[in-house]
Amino acid sequence: MTNVTITYLQLLSPDQIKPSSRPAPDDVRIELVKDISPEYSKFLYRSVGSELNWADRLESTREQWDAVLRRDGSETWVIYRGGAPKGYVELVTEVVDGRSDVEVFYFGLFPEAIGQGLGGLLLTRALEEAFKVNQRCPSLPEVRRVWLHTCSLDGPAALPNYEARGLSVYKHETEDTEVKDASVGLWPAP
Repeated sequence: MTNVTITYLQLLSPDQIKPSSRPAPDDVRIELVKDISPEYSKFLYRSVGSELNWADRLESTREQWDAVLRRDGSETWVIYRGGAPKGYVELVTEVVDGRSDVEVFYFGLFPEAIGQGLGGLLLTRALEEAFKVNQRCPSLPEVRRVWLHTCSLDGPAALPNYEARGLSVYKHETEDTEVKDASVGLWPAP
């Protein structure tokens, strides 16, 4: 077991977003993936999370994975560079007290894309789009907040990026966690 610190952050208004100051390179685009398949979603999840010990969804069936993707207000945004995916964000919406809370459920870059300024660009766009999710899904009420959590197992740039984009910490927790090797099965051992 490993002692892990979990940090919860939130934005209560789109006015609180602090956009990345880096201009997007010409070969970068960020797109909403409409009707994403569980296979593509799992590819993104494993490509980002294999080095970060993301293993919580690996035992999900295709049907369970698909159920999360098909919920009202669930969206996947992918950042591409030179035509290839370089990272993604998955948004999941829950209605609480008559308003929408949008969770940045997963967010990250492929290992080879880290350090290029893409994380700030993707997070800025994700936060902007999260506050507009009810415009794309009219069955949802107005968004009251966007939130996420990160932990001490995530990459060292995660928390600074979240705070630089305007997210504020509202809670810390610690827990003992069994850390699983999420890279198992991704590539054969050398």
